[in-house]
Amino acid sequence: MAKEGGAGERKVEAPPPDREGIVWREDAGRFETPDGEAFLQYRLLLDGDGGGAPPPAPAPAVMDMVHTYVPRSKRGRGLAARLCDAAFAHARGRGMRVVPTCSYISDTYLPRNPALKELVYKGGDPHPKPSSM
Repeated sequence: MAKEGGAGERKVEAPPPDREGIVWREDAGRFETPDGEAFLQYRLLLDGDGGGAPPPAPAPAVMDMVHTYVPRSKRGRGLAARLCDAAFAHARGRGMRVVPTCSYISDTYLPRNPALKELVYKGGDPHPKPSSM
């Protein structure tokens, strides 16, 4: 369950005491460890092709997960997967689709978590547009 944090930060999960938590930094468009060293960068796209009149309600956003980074000193702890877990939970909880641009997500994380493929933005869907969200 998301908890309000300070200045644009929200706790995404309550980790076991021996593990670092993941923080949602909405203002920076990323999920990260509390020290900011490991992160998953994303950008929001609008779902829709822009044809015709605007929809009566805002279109749901698509989360383009563009990059996952874990410094060498923190590798082997499962941080990249936990960053992805938090981002996918966030997307699911807000009714978003995801674009797995990051090769770690598309080549490693999703094959290990096939149930999450239902959230992936399909090629036949209208092309998402960049958002200022």
